[in-house]
Amino acid sequence: MDSLTAAAARALAAGDPLGALNRVALRDDPPALALRGIAMAQLGDLVRAKALLRRAGRAFGPKEAVARARCVVAEAEIALVSRDLGWPAKALDAARATLEAHGDRVNAAHARYLEVRRLLLIGRIHEAERTLAGLDPAPLPPASRTAHELVVAGIAIRRLRTQAAAAALGRARLAARHARIPALTAEVESAFLVLNTPAARLIARGEERLLRLEEVEAVLASKVFVVDACRHVVRDPGRVVSLARRPVLFALARALGEAWPGDVPRDTLVARAFGSKRADESYRARLRVEMGRLRRVLRTLADVSATKRGFRLVPRRAREVVVLAPPVEEAHGAVLAFLADGESWSSSALALALGASQRTVQRALDSLAAAGTVQSFGRGRARRWMTPPVPGFTTTLLLPAPLPIG
Repeated sequence: MDSLTAAAARALAAGDPLGALNRVALRDDPPALALRGIAMAQLGDLVRAKALLRRAGRAFGPKEAVARARCVVAEAEIALVSRDLGWPAKALDAARATLEAHGDRVNAAHARYLEVRRLLLIGRIHEAERTLAGLDPAPLPPASRTAHELVVAGIAIRRLRTQAAAAALGRARLAARHARIPALTAEVESAFLVLNTPAARLIARGEERLLRLEEVEAVLASKVFVVDACRHVVRDPGRVVSLARRPVLFALARALGEAWPGDVPRDTLVARAFGSKRADESYRARLRVEMGRLRRVLRTLADVSATKRGFRLVPRRAREVVVLAPPVEEAHGAVLAFLADGESWSSSALALALGASQRTVQRALDSLAAAGTVQSFGRGRARRWMTPPVPGFTTTLLLPAPLPIG
């Protein structure tokens, strides 16, 4: 590596892409192409960055396996930032193995962190934890230690372990200061906001208030009966029942939870569950059937008793019933939760992350676009969707991840 290439690499490591380009912008040799690609990625021109890195990867000779592997890792990072979650994970794993075999621990660890971040985005928390467990951040430079702690915090936040998340973010802040990279420091400070902004609404006895993540954690660890509208589950201190695939039953459970300790009129239940403004005999018969199903599903947690005007929820062990709802409720909230990170997503990446069909996601995006909530750019496979984040709110609870039982 000549002096200009080495100086450009040091500038990129310090978060100075313009300084790097000043040294290699007019060069077309493979190392310069790779550095130009990384610099363009840091400047936000991901399309050009990807093209430059591919050119560099093809230009490196067969004996330059480490250089080609580094290009693969850089391409994977660009794919992650541009939310192209369908990139070949096997290629990244092979590149990581090559880097480890040649003693490049820093870039091998970076490849591992990219893999973990992708797993987090698509809700595979257990796999992310297993992958992260084999990494020791101690010998790594400050920038890599910051990335490690951010991933640790991301897992802890999704599992609602706020103390562990705060500790990891504190370590990330310290490492970012040592790295002296402004963009990295800004990323850590942005992550801290998640802990201090409303994450859910608590509805109890006809009143509601906003909760931060640590307060949500406290509610789920308490002995109350919770109807969780963020995850579409019902829980008490010892058991969780998922109603994510039974929307009618969950709508009924939520209506009963919001009215507790009172009952809910049959007409109101019909409107909440079936969307009908009038409850005729056919709807009342259907309501009785669905209430029977709800009673069977919740039999270990609560009873659903009939009253003169409707139905009432009677928990078996808990003495209090609360409802946890998203801080802002809109149509297609799960799609908005992903788009709220400010990045541009393809419909295929959203479908992968949500575990839904691409057609379903596309219909949701079209509906949100018609309402002016999201916007798109590009055409065909290059089409991307994005929206500015809702100020003052975090959508962590809407993202796919298992919550603790309590």
